[in-house]
Amino acid sequence: MVVSGRPEPRLDGKVAIVTGAARGQGESEARLFAAAGARVVLTDLLADEGEAVAASIGEAAVFVRHDVTSADGWAEVAERAREAFGRIDVLVNNAGIWRTAPVDQETEERFERILRINLVGPFLGIRAVVPSMREAGGGSIVNISSTAGLRGIPGHAAYGSSKFGLRGLTRSSALDLAADGIRVNSVHPGAIDTPMIAAAGYERGAGGFDRAPLHRVGVPEDVAELVLFLASDASSYITGTEFAIDGGLTTG
Repeated sequence: MVVSGRPEPRLDGKVAIVTGAARGQGESEARLFAAAGARVVLTDLLADEGEAVAASIGEAAVFVRHDVTSADGWAEVAERAREAFGRIDVLVNNAGIWRTAPVDQETEERFERILRINLVGPFLGIRAVVPSMREAGGGSIVNISSTAGLRGIPGHAAYGSSKFGLRGLTRSSALDLAADGIRVNSVHPGAIDTPMIAAAGYERGAGGFDRAPLHRVGVPEDVAELVLFLASDASSYITGTEFAIDGGLTTG
């Protein structure tokens, strides 16, 4: 289907890596990518869950147990993608952790751990896939940041720092890689109904989240549809750009 001369978001013939894909947003992204024609490498530390998701997708998916803070782990993932599917066209840096504490109560150990997973991990991922994307003639990298990377939020000194940093990494990488045809964009979800934020106790359904103008908590599929668009050729003229997907939370 083509609307006004523009392609529908599809990933036919493309190979994507999605981190943190054993559940939540990453799982939804991996499933939607496969439905859109991609072959997908799912990575996560949750091996049982990740294997089950890959198996349910079928031959278009493989799972790799993966620590995003390890450069060697990233090299293994990139090699597995090439061995299984021959190339790398898309990287979604989705894996992350969320912890909160007032800045004066934050610990050095926890601050550094959050930065390692949420910021250093995506940096290592970008570095690992660029050679293959160059060989393929281009690609798309989507970094999953947060509304905490767009504005300050109480109790988010560590998490917010990691997500603001990811926003900066996205912009700089987009400039560094544009000549290679590699696009880099960031997505900034608000409250999304995933296991990571289950402890926050957000009420699900319409009318259950009054802080957002749309009055609901988002679902993983909301984010996945946007990530699919950015991964696909339908967004071929977009790079270095930030997309809030938060029900209007950050518009004020």
